[in-house]
Amino acid sequence: MGCGSSSIKIRKSAKTIRAALIIQNWYRGYRARLKTRQRYALTIFQSIEYADEQGQLQLSNFFSFMLENYVHIQEKDPTLVNRLFGCAPLDDRGRQECVGIIEIPDSYIGPRLQFPLNSNSLNVMIEAFKQQQILHAYYVLEILFETKEAMKQMPNFNHIRTCPTKEITICGDLHGKLEDLLLIFTKNGLPSGYNPYVFNGDFVDRGKCSIEILMILFVSFLLYGDDLCLNRGNHEDFLMNMRYGFTKEVLSKYKIHGKKILQVLEEVFAWLPLGTIIDDEILIMHGGISESTDLNLLHHIERNKMKSVLMPPVPVDKDVGTETKKTKGYMPRGVKLSGSPSDYLTKHEWEQVIDILWSDPRGKRGCYPNTSRGGGCYFGPDVTTKFLNKNRLKLLIRSHECKPEGYEVCHDGKVITVFSASNYYEEGSNRGAYIKVGFSTNLRFFQYQVTKATCLGPLHQRVNTIESSAIRILKERIISRKTDLIHSFQLQDRTKSGKISMGQWAFSMENVLGLNLPWRSLSSHLVLTDQDGNIDYMTCFHDIHIQKPVKEAQSALIETLYRYRSDLQIIFNVIDSDHSGLISMEEFHSMWKLFCSHYNLHIGDSQVDELAERMDLNKDGSIDFNEFLKAFYVVHQLDNLHKSKTQLA
Repeated sequence: MGCGSSSIKIRKSAKTIRAALIIQNWYRGYRARLKTRQRYALTIFQSIEYADEQGQLQLSNFFSFMLENYVHIQEKDPTLVNRLFGCAPLDDRGRQECVGIIEIPDSYIGPRLQFPLNSNSLNVMIEAFKQQQILHAYYVLEILFETKEAMKQMPNFNHIRTCPTKEITICGDLHGKLEDLLLIFTKNGLPSGYNPYVFNGDFVDRGKCSIEILMILFVSFLLYGDDLCLNRGNHEDFLMNMRYGFTKEVLSKYKIHGKKILQVLEEVFAWLPLGTIIDDEILIMHGGISESTDLNLLHHIERNKMKSVLMPPVPVDKDVGTETKKTKGYMPRGVKLSGSPSDYLTKHEWEQVIDILWSDPRGKRGCYPNTSRGGGCYFGPDVTTKFLNKNRLKLLIRSHECKPEGYEVCHDGKVITVFSASNYYEEGSNRGAYIKVGFSTNLRFFQYQVTKATCLGPLHQRVNTIESSAIRILKERIISRKTDLIHSFQLQDRTKSGKISMGQWAFSMENVLGLNLPWRSLSSHLVLTDQDGNIDYMTCFHDIHIQKPVKEAQSALIETLYRYRSDLQIIFNVIDSDHSGLISMEEFHSMWKLFCSHYNLHIGDSQVDELAERMDLNKDGSIDFNEFLKAFYVVHQLDNLHKSKTQLA
């Protein structure tokens, strides 16, 4: 009796274990599928982000082309030439004359600071920013002028040391996400002489609180300069800021003094150090290295000459001697600059800075062009080992890339990426992280995530949110190339059936868009497939279209203007030196012709002329180009209908 009872219990126990294993295996598979969907979504975000950066860097060539061909520039705005080539003098009326004319009214309810600054100034400012208060332009400019003067005394690379009782905290990209910075301070403490920090660039752009982050970091630097290191990132660049939001943020928050703030910031960014070295063993730079990175040259380069990576390097004209020409620089014909050739970076120096701000590590050996971003390079583990050995270093810590867990270790532990902006692409898309470096190179990693309603939901809900957002921006990319895609599809569709194979569809998508995405896996969300597995390719465009500001405008023109709207906005902003938001019809026509010529766009001038004239609403001969470009936007017709079907499984 006892034995029978025991065997029954054993059988029941075995069934329970088998059931538990089945459930466990199912859950593991379910979770793995969710993680795969999340990874695909992050790949979409990153591919489109890098493609945009590639377009941004290509503007460098356009600016050279523009200066060579746009004859009005020399006559109307010669200062624009010097600005584009990195030698534009600031409207330097002196700090006192600039700041002294600004009054703080009694009605101002934001934080009030006392100069010289003290630790209480930092606390007051942080508390005010938590309440979404705006720091007065007077204080912003005072802080910027003080920061610029202090930065001028800094070397290209900060050298700091740990000790048994003091760790150094390293933070990566923040990108205007104030909540992440405040969370770091809550967890890790404010900067001080006993709590040193290194912030590794990309403080601004994308997020909504870039100016607040800068004020906190700059005040901390002014208070604890020896224990607060700020490295330059690729977004500390005034032309990048025009595209990715910081310029707009400053002009929106400081409508009267925004232009002056941006001018001073342009100088401050140029004076930011290029990197930090801890204990002569750990090198911290924003991007990475290349096989030609020369740390000795970078220690001695005049970094303030690098105003923007989009500025063509080394000006050389017919009046410049042959010695300068040996630097392989160039200058468009007929363009005259103020200053001597020594006022500018050489092409080699320019490339050195681009490499350390823009490069990314990869598992493949060697060093090859960073085709995704369009600037810098990909460097392999062999390049890392050779560089570290040559410079007697042990470790490279860099940022520049969003990582799902906030950090990533590669190249046999010799390269670490740290990224501190959580929820970078979408709520729940990634964690943020920071690193604490202790005595004898002891590293500790800390992860976090700013939590909101979506971050607290179950995994499948978070993945659906990330996924929906990724597919949305991918569809916007697709519709911007509708004409080109249809042409490619029709070349494959020899029977004119409206259908092509999965392989043909995937080939066309990659050939036209160049995003290096897993199109076959994404197809179920982008197009309809018949029972034979063939793609109804026109279904790519059924639920989305670009709004036409003028109904008669041709689709090819609308797609082109939408696709290049960010590039055009930067170009028009550069021409619009007084930030009025207006350019003349003549400037618009001339610039559009140059743009089409340089980018090999086949759009009839008459189409654009007619559209521009329609957009000149008050018929004064000027165009509000920001409003003009805003008129081209994507309409998602089925946003709500397919929310429940947004899965890439």
